[in-house]
Amino acid sequence: MAQNEWILDVLSDLNAFAVENGMIALAEQLDDTKLIAAAEIASMKAEVRTPADGKNTRYEPSPGGLGKHQHAR
Repeated sequence: MAQNEWILDVLSDLNAFAVENGMIALAEQLDDTKLIAAAEIASMKAEVRTPADGKNTRYEPSPGGLGKHQHAR
């Protein structure tokens, strides 16, 4: 499991407990919280994939067919 995704399991367990014990408002809040946590985890993963210079790059073959070069988007 990824570094931060364990929290999604914890929120699911808390949600199940809330439902089983008739805490409907809490269960609904935990559903919302799980969505927010998932979005933040995804955002953190996207930030990790961004190059240090902050530019998105793509790689294409050079016109001569040998090697590769970068193009800023």
